[in-house]
Amino acid sequence: MAMSVRIRDEPSASGRTAAAASARRAAAIIPKNSIAGRALIAVVAIMAFLASLTTGAVMLVQAAATDWQSDVAREVTIQVIPGAGRDVEAGVRKAVEIARAFPGVSEARAYTKEESAQLLEPWLGNAFRLDDLPIPRLIVLRVPSGASNTDLAQLRKMVVEQVAGASLDDHRAWIERMQTMAGTAIAGGVGLLILVFTATVLSVTFATRGAMASNHAIIEVLHFVGAKDSFIAKRFQHHFMVLGLKGGAIGGGAAFVLFAIAQLLSSWFAGTAAADEMAVLFGSFSINFPGFLAVLGQIVLIAAVTAATSRHVVNKTLETFE
Repeated sequence: MAMSVRIRDEPSASGRTAAAASARRAAAIIPKNSIAGRALIAVVAIMAFLASLTTGAVMLVQAAATDWQSDVAREVTIQVIPGAGRDVEAGVRKAVEIARAFPGVSEARAYTKEESAQLLEPWLGNAFRLDDLPIPRLIVLRVPSGASNTDLAQLRKMVVEQVAGASLDDHRAWIERMQTMAGTAIAGGVGLLILVFTATVLSVTFATRGAMASNHAIIEVLHFVGAKDSFIAKRFQHHFMVLGLKGGAIGGGAAFVLFAIAQLLSSWFAGTAAADEMAVLFGSFSINFPGFLAVLGQIVLIAAVTAATSRHVVNKTLETFE
């Protein structure tokens, strides 16, 4: 009787051999081509695609905003407003002389009356008699990038004192608005990335718990033959890391293709009015090497997050196993 009890409590030699072989094949604890695995790859691919698009869009907006700020910061505008008894042409010539002689100003160009009127045509059309309107005359000054010897306050004082109806605008308000817009776009992009990674973590968590529930018997057998929790967790971590890499590569690759197509289309339609307007707003639609490197880093990060989440969930779940 004691002999029969001992045989039931301890596995036979053949049973131990089979269990050891099962432990050696622990990488197959979770089927590689299961429906749940394919579904998780699809979810991760979608998340990676959205994250890559967000990163690329933020980088495009940031690059465009930097270019805008650089262009605007290098320009200063003088306006000479017509008025009763004012010689506008003389005022324009005087303002140009002051600007050209002022230290730190590399160029001063006065717009003609016709050129000034053309600036209003997109809003007023050409049906109005612009000759009857007091259209300000514009003088555009160019300041070298990074120049620190241009005292715009002194230049403004000289222009206002010596030219009637003149004013100087350094576009500081526009630069602050651009900085605010760029900061808002970056903050929104970061927030969207956080949501994407949060959704990825939740998806991996549910998938890991489902895989452990469906393979509960196998995990118990591994425990029975002496497998440690760290060994089991490592198998799950490797499995989900591979799924994360596959999904990230698919989603990131799709984003790569989309950005490449956008860049190709922008080069094809370069020179057209629509392409020029889009180029002013978003640049050349090229995220260049830093952008592609950032997308590649996101693919690796998604795989790492997937693996780490799976390992954490497995360790917490194994603590509840008897």
